[in-house]
Amino acid sequence: MALLNTMKTLQFALVGAAALALSGPVAGQADGSEAGFRGYLQLVAARARAEGVRESTIAVMIDGLSINPRVVQLDRSQPGSNPGVIPAFEPYRRKHVDASRIARGRRQYAAAPDQIARIAQQYGVPAPILLAIWGHETDYGGYTGDFDLARSLATLAYEGRRRDLFEDEFIAAMKMVDRGVPRSRLVGSWAGAFGNPQFLPSVYLRVAKDGDGDGFADIWTSRADTLASIANYFRDAGWRTGQPWGVAVSVPDGLDRKALGTTLRSPRCERVFERHSGWKSMREWRALGIVPRSGTLPPDDVMASLLEPDGQGRTAYLLTGNYRVILDYNCSNFYALSVGLLADEISR
Repeated sequence: MALLNTMKTLQFALVGAAALALSGPVAGQADGSEAGFRGYLQLVAARARAEGVRESTIAVMIDGLSINPRVVQLDRSQPGSNPGVIPAFEPYRRKHVDASRIARGRRQYAAAPDQIARIAQQYGVPAPILLAIWGHETDYGGYTGDFDLARSLATLAYEGRRRDLFEDEFIAAMKMVDRGVPRSRLVGSWAGAFGNPQFLPSVYLRVAKDGDGDGFADIWTSRADTLASIANYFRDAGWRTGQPWGVAVSVPDGLDRKALGTTLRSPRCERVFERHSGWKSMREWRALGIVPRSGTLPPDDVMASLLEPDGQGRTAYLLTGNYRVILDYNCSNFYALSVGLLADEISR
């Protein structure tokens, strides 16, 4: 009983020290000291313990960690949104839908066509879309990051700007190790994403799949596991089999754009739909004089919104519900458009 009381006293002392370390002039923002950081790690350890993470895993993940000032610098230097400036999409498209990335995507497909076709059929997501995500995220595994994830996630959680997010991800990373992922695999971007598809730890736990049947969801070195995991993400996010992501279109000069507006807002990305029109069927868009740049429009009953990323007179896009699934992966219109366009090029 005495030992138990001593342990409780120590625990309360650690919690109190961490709470003091985390208090400061700005609520929720850490003081940046290593002493405060170590106190905070004890709070995280207690939470991980309560969620069933093994003591040996907690030690492996926490022992020897220190604040990474580079991660704090990168996080604080992220550009804010500027409602007065709308960048052009075309330069972004040229950079991300380039000949080299298209060719490498086609080579990946040619290297294992049966395996990739099987995964696409199993999950109902087209192979070119899966390859385009992989190509866009890490250039097909060419660069996946070199930051220690435990250190990055702990630093970002302690820093406090987005503590809830990154503390959850740090705990999720511990659970990954608890379930057999080697600690050495936890290397990735400064913001905690890793592997070929750049998943966060919580996403890995939720959707990662073993696509080659070896018993381990290896999104670091396995093509099959990488694509199966991306496909599982897309299926969970609501991908509609047989429906395109969108189509490039031309817009007639007299189109009344003010009558097409929408009040739709994304709960995760407040401004992502600001330049989208409201939903209309392809039949309605056709009646308004919208015509495809090549080929034909999807079936009449498919719903879509209109986006003109570079303004009137330039290429516009009719975007279906599957485009919103790409946005769920990364809620940026430029990202989602370039993924769709890269997929189209890979499939040619």
